[in-house]
Amino acid sequence: MRFDRMRPDQIARAVAANTPVVLPIGVMEYHGAHLPAGVDLLIVTETLARLADRIVTLPPFAYGAASHAVAGPGAGTLHVEPSAFLPLAEALFSGLLATGFRNIHGVIHHQTENFAQGMPTDLAFRLAARNAIFRHLEGTRGPGWWGRQDMADYYALHAAAEDPFNWIRIHPMFPKGADFPFDHAGLGETALMLALAPETVDMARVAEGEHWYTATASTATAELGERGVTLALAHLRAVLGLA
Repeated sequence: MRFDRMRPDQIARAVAANTPVVLPIGVMEYHGAHLPAGVDLLIVTETLARLADRIVTLPPFAYGAASHAVAGPGAGTLHVEPSAFLPLAEALFSGLLATGFRNIHGVIHHQTENFAQGMPTDLAFRLAARNAIFRHLEGTRGPGWWGRQDMADYYALHAAAEDPFNWIRIHPMFPKGADFPFDHAGLGETALMLALAPETVDMARVAEGEHWYTATASTATAELGERGVTLALAHLRAVLGLA
C-alpha cells in the first residue's frame, strides 16, 4: 500500500493491524556514466515494491548527504547537509507517531558498509527517530515518565517488543556480511540495477571515465542482481517482522 493513496479508513486499519510503515531513504549521487543518479534510492524503492501488499510505503526521501567525495556537483551529485533535513525527518516521524503508527521503519542503501558506526544520512534519521520518540513520550506520558514507579520494569521491556524505542528503526538494505558484492557502481550495484530498473542502465557507457570503482561493472548481470534482491528481501522481511 502506498500511504499517499490510502484513505483515512485504510490508514486506521493499518494502525490497528500494526502494519509496518516504511520510508525509503536515498541520495542523488554520481554512479559512473552507465548508471543514474538515483541508484541508492531506486534500489530501495524497487525492492520494497515487491513487498507492497504487506507494508505501507511512504513517499521516498531522495535528498541526503551524498557528499562530493566521489564526484563534483556537475556530475549529478546533490549533497544536502544533514542539519537541513534532520528537522524534517523528526517532524515526519512525530506525525506518524501522532497518527498512531508504532511499527515505523526507514530503509537506506547509501554508505551502509559500516552501519553499526553510521554515516551522516542514516545517523540523521536515527537521531530524528529518537528525538521524535522522546518528544512523543513526554507529550503523552508527561515529564519524568521514565522515572515513575510504574516504569520499574523498563529494562525488561527494553528487550521486548513493548520497548517504545523500537517504534522507529532504520535499516540497511543488506545485513552485515551478506554474500553479495558491496560496491559503488561496480559489479554489485550495476547488477542490482539491471534486475530492478534495467531501463536506466547503459552498459555501453561502463568504460567512460575509467573509474576504479566501476572497473567490475562490465561483468554484472541481471541474474546476479536478482540473487542480491532475494537476499535483501529476506533481510527486510526479517527486520520488518514479515518472516
